[in-house]
Amino acid sequence: MDIKDRMIKIEKLLDKYNYEYYVLDKPSVSDQEYDRLMQELVSLEEKHPELKSKTSPTMRVGSVVLSNFEKVTHKLPMLSLGNVFNESDIIKFDERIKKEGYNPVYVCELKIDGLAISLVYENGVLLRGVTRGDGRVGEDITHNVKTIKSIPLKLTKNIDIDVRGEIYIDKKEFLRVNAERRKDGLEEFQNCRNLASGSVRQLDSKVAASRRLNNFTYHLPNPIDYGIYRHRDALVFMEELGFRVNPKRKICNNIKEVLDFIGEITEIREDLPYDIDGIVIKVDDIKMQENLGFTARSPKWATAYKFPAERVTTKLTDIVFTVGRTGKITPNAMLEPVRVAGSTIRKATLHNEDFVISKDIRVGDIVVIQKAGDVIPEVVKVDIDRRLEELPKFRMIDKCPVCNTQLVRKEEEANHYCPNPLCDARNIEKLIHFAQRKAMNIDGLGERIIEDYYNFGYLKDIPSIYELYKYKDELMSLEGFGEKKVDNLLEGIEKSKKNSLEHLLFGLGIRHFGEKSALILAKKFKNIDNIIAASFDELIAITDVGDIMAKSITEYFSKDENIKLISKLKELGLNMNYLGRDIVLDNNFSNKKFVITGTISVMPRDTLKEEISLRGGNVTASVSKNTDVVIAGDSPGSKYDKAVSLGIEIWDEDKLLKLLGGKNEK
Repeated sequence: MDIKDRMIKIEKLLDKYNYEYYVLDKPSVSDQEYDRLMQELVSLEEKHPELKSKTSPTMRVGSVVLSNFEKVTHKLPMLSLGNVFNESDIIKFDERIKKEGYNPVYVCELKIDGLAISLVYENGVLLRGVTRGDGRVGEDITHNVKTIKSIPLKLTKNIDIDVRGEIYIDKKEFLRVNAERRKDGLEEFQNCRNLASGSVRQLDSKVAASRRLNNFTYHLPNPIDYGIYRHRDALVFMEELGFRVNPKRKICNNIKEVLDFIGEITEIREDLPYDIDGIVIKVDDIKMQENLGFTARSPKWATAYKFPAERVTTKLTDIVFTVGRTGKITPNAMLEPVRVAGSTIRKATLHNEDFVISKDIRVGDIVVIQKAGDVIPEVVKVDIDRRLEELPKFRMIDKCPVCNTQLVRKEEEANHYCPNPLCDARNIEKLIHFAQRKAMNIDGLGERIIEDYYNFGYLKDIPSIYELYKYKDELMSLEGFGEKKVDNLLEGIEKSKKNSLEHLLFGLGIRHFGEKSALILAKKFKNIDNIIAASFDELIAITDVGDIMAKSITEYFSKDENIKLISKLKELGLNMNYLGRDIVLDNNFSNKKFVITGTISVMPRDTLKEEISLRGGNVTASVSKNTDVVIAGDSPGSKYDKAVSLGIEIWDEDKLLKLLGGKNEK
């Protein structure tokens, strides 16, 4: 047997063993035999690199290092699913389908808590792995996907295909990685999903390879092209091609069987080797799927049941205080570590003095906390019955925990503030706020790096961000900061100079001034100089700008140090103009107050709010007699009921889309 033939034989054996171990969970050889064959193949490829195949199993060890992630447009959009949260919502989902004249059979699958991925194959060979991104454009992470042993590099058939799945990390692997990070003095990952997401977005594929990522494939976007007319058959087809498909699925002939399956899985959820956050319910018949169609964001023939927010009890061991960018002092509950909704929780916000006193929260109490998805954990209540001894009542501090300045509290506010503009904690938080995604979106300038650079003296204020290039050599000499990392950071800083005005306005951190308000002012005044020159009366005349906000804006720009800041940023080359769309008043929206409720499908909620704002409307959070229109999506809830009782005009998504001029943001 010549060398090429030997290499081909080893590749086939290793592919077979990978499939048996990682897909079927039925290994047929020992780890030692597998390792022996892998080492032989590595050795042969090193001696004969010209003979190495594009689908060699050795690629799974990781070697590629990228400078950044290439953006890739999906051939078919990766739509998200609508959510339901209770039995009533599930029944309504079924009723909506039956109203269309169908009697569906459903396929129920576990909703894996990981990272959605598109896997593209040409002639049976893995071409590309792409993240969901915004559903239209994702990031090319092929170099990391190739390290995942449950994802085939070559299919059993030489076909072109695009399948969708989920990359995840097993619970045991999560514990192993965190144990290693504790040993190395590194910050631990909060949950399996964050670890999986962080691993596949590594520029160095060796990092991903070291973390034993896994995969389930669950969707074939165009099954009829392959002669498949049922979703259940599409799952089997993908299995036959070599993909790993979750066996814990069920064909349900009616909605009662769906509910029974959810009950069964709920019972065993914690015993599963991986995290799940719900059950996906899909119409089985592909022709029925096509007839039911899609909204802009999700299919009408599928939905995801999300498990309810989990509540647990733990001991509150201490209350510590942090300082925000405005000087706001926040009390935080330090907790005995407890697992909630897939995360280990050690801290929860207590908001302010009034919140703590109203709930009578004391150090030493047993408290109930909850966390739904990625929401910040919160203390729900104290378990008074378990307070077996008299505990000291909470007392608010009177001096800043960082700079020791006397705190102030205005009569009309619930919060205490550090008034010292030179407080280190405030300055660091200002920098963090300025660099965050919703503000200037500076890649590579995260919280840890800002704190380090501030403490080293390379950052002192916002303009100093744009002068970091002066310290390039010093930055590269710091541990963990090589030339490539520093170059990427400086590139991100330079790129941020071109942001539209609203990003800068929000990044300045003006009190009582949020992301939405920044966009409104940028659209209205077009450039920073016009905003600086605007009077209180001009500001108050703008919808969504109240007395408090208008006062805060005028006060901010009346201070010399803030005008000097703007002048300095101009000198450094930052854009000071609004670069987006103008407001065009529309009688259907102008001067009307809107409330959005339920799952909106025609476009992302933030996009809808912007569209309403661009037409002169105003979106508020709650329904009242002053509300003009309620926009109701799927499962609208109590806001819808209140709107009906008050006789408020209600728009469904079809009417909304029509009044927006047919605009549909996919």
